[in-house]
Formats: sequence, structure tokens, C-alpha cells
Amino acid sequence: MGDTKNGSNQAKEMMLKLSSRVFPWLILLTCILLYLYTSVLSLCTTTKSSFMRFHDISKSPACNFFEGRWIRDPSYQPIYEGNCPFHRNAWNCLRNKRDNMRNINSWRWVPNNCSLQRVRPLDFLGLLRDKNIGFVGDSLNENFLVSFLCILHSADDGARKWKRKGAWRGGYFPKFNVTVAYHRAVLLANYDWQPAKFPGQDGVKGIYRVDVDVPANDWVNITKFYDVLVFNSGHWWGDDKFPKETPLVFYEKGKPLIPPLKISDGLQVVLKNMVSFIEREVPPRTIKFWRTQSPRHFYGGEWNENGSCLFDEPLDESQLDMWFDPKNKGVNKEAREVNRLIRQALEGTSIKLLDLTHLSEFRADAHPAVWLGKQDAVAIWGQDCMHWCLPGLPDVWVDILSELILNNLGRG
Repeated sequence: MGDTKNGSNQAKEMMLKLSSRVFPWLILLTCILLYLYTSVLSLCTTTKSSFMRFHDISKSPACNFFEGRWIRDPSYQPIYEGNCPFHRNAWNCLRNKRDNMRNINSWRWVPNNCSLQRVRPLDFLGLLRDKNIGFVGDSLNENFLVSFLCILHSADDGARKWKRKGAWRGGYFPKFNVTVAYHRAVLLANYDWQPAKFPGQDGVKGIYRVDVDVPANDWVNITKFYDVLVFNSGHWWGDDKFPKETPLVFYEKGKPLIPPLKISDGLQVVLKNMVSFIEREVPPRTIKFWRTQSPRHFYGGEWNENGSCLFDEPLDESQLDMWFDPKNKGVNKEAREVNRLIRQALEGTSIKLLDLTHLSEFRADAHPAVWLGKQDAVAIWGQDCMHWCLPGLPDVWVDILSELILNNLGRG
């Protein structure tokens, strides 16, 4: 009996000693696990919060970035300067010492029903890691691209020029494995010069054959490479680019269309075919945008008729119809006419309309005008009242596009 009692006491003493040794370790292990749990939870919450900063505004059905007003805000200044390595000389208005640049860049676009945040290049590239953005179209999409590259360069000074897969120009951002590039295809469809068999007959030197159902070689093979694609066309569809002595002649399935199409009718057929190709060949996961026309501000004549855009302030809203309503026959009417055809072609498709025309119509003050970087440029080409100074208006396009990209990724 005594032995049993002694054994019981010894067992209790051993358990107490074991508990005194193990219990502190259990407490320590519990604390470590709690710390790890809360750290991971905090990280997830922070990441989600950071991501949602880009999406909570643009998810609202009432948010329309394309309708609003310009307000003067002297604190609103460019993210980049004239030394950006991706600049194109003719648009580098800081380096070319364009008058009034500080004022040009002190206007902020304010949508009517929501806030538009300035793009945060570091956050944007972080969320776009391992993805690629492509622009396809004419030089106004190149103007757009250069703005985008210079903004993103501020977050990755190791960015380098990129020209692969037929890209006209582009940039690669190695810290994030992101590529942003432009493919030049001014008509989107394939077109080729064919000299006249009998030069001088009827004043025709030759024709530009346009195959309305064949995408241009510059972009036909890149439909699977990009995660975001931004298309445009329209600025080349005019008699100033293709006069009667060198006209566009439209072909389909290898044969000329009879009767011959006018330029506007040809554009309509090309838009229909290119949109159909995009819907068929670009993967559903790819975010697809079509940018509406960038308005021109030639005053007093066309680019080759001494047209000018030496303005110091944006236009008033009351002036816009005078400049751009098709009823007012003039050099600036075509933007809204082309937009009507674009909207018609995109109806019922997965391609989103990037409707940048209206907000850009105000900015008669924001073109390079005579500050083109070369002494003889104006004498040869006239003032540039079509493209935009950089830094400048296209930076706002980038703000809007980046919000829409992140919004679409957030829903994906």
C-alpha cells in the first residue's frame, strides 16, 4: 500500500516537472503561430486593400470617365520630363521649348460622377506583372504609347526599348516582366502600292490596293501575345492622305469590289472585317479596347493649307459643336463621323469603347503646333495640330486606360 502511494507521488512529481518544461514551449509555439497567422492575414488584407484602391471607383455603374470638365489645377504637373528615353522628338514639347507648357499641363480632367485617380506607375506595374499591353493602329496610338512608356519608366529606370514581333516601338520593364508596345497599321487592313500601267493616264499615278478582309502583317501574328490590346484607325481615311491621283481601291477575297467604294464606305467594310477577325482570333481572356478618334484642331485650313493651332487655353464647351459637328463643314468634322462608324462596328462585341474624343475636343491648346524640334519641319509639313505634346493630354488617356485595365483584371 505504501509503495503504491509513493509511486503515485513520484508520478505526480514527474508530471509537474514535465509540465513546467513543456508548457512554456507550448505558449511560445502558440505565440509564434498567432504571429504568423496575423502577419499573413495583414498581408492579404493590405494586398486586397491596395488592389481595391484601383477598382472601387471604376466598378460603380455611375462612373463614366469620358464625360466631365477641365479645371485648372497648378499642382497637377507631369510625372515625367523631357529626358524620358522613350520620347519621340516631334512630340517632346518640353525639349522643343514649346510656349506655355506649364499652363498646358495644369489642367485636370474631372469626370461628372466619379473621381479619376492619376496612375501610380509602381502599383500599376506590380499588378500587371508578367503581362503585356499592345497598341495597334496609326500614329495617334503611338502618341498614346509614348505617354504610357514615359509614365511607367518613372517606376522602372531599368526599362529598355523593345522592338520584337513586328512592333514599331515599345518598352520592356524588367523588374515586372511587362512589355508595352505599338504595332503600326494605319488602315488595320493590309494595303499595297501598285503603280499605274500607263502613268499619267487620267492623272492616276497608281493605286493603293486595300484587302478589306486581310489584317496588316504588322499585327496579324500578335493576337495571342498581348493581355491587353488597344486598337484605333480613322485618321488616314481621307482624301488628304489618298487623293484622286493615288486612290484607295478595295478588294475582298482577292477581287476588286464592284462598284468601287468611296473612302468612307471602305472604312465601314474594313471596320466590320477587322472587328470580326479580332473577335475570332484574340483570346476571350484578352482585354480589348477600341479608341475613338483623337480630334484635330486645325484653324483656318488643313495641315497643308497653313492651318494653325496657336492657342493658349482649352476651348469652351459652347465652342465644340462649331468645331466638330459634321453639320459644320470644315477640317475638323471627320472625328465624330468616324466615331459613328466605330460604334456601329463594335455593337454586340466584346471590344470595349475607349471614348476619348469628347474630353480631347476641348484641348486646342495642347498640340505641338510649330514646336516640332526641326527648323524646316513646319515649312515641309505645316503645323502639327493633330498629335499631342508630351507630357500632355495623352497622360490623361493613360490615367483612364490604366483604371479600366485594372478594373477588368479585378473582375477576372
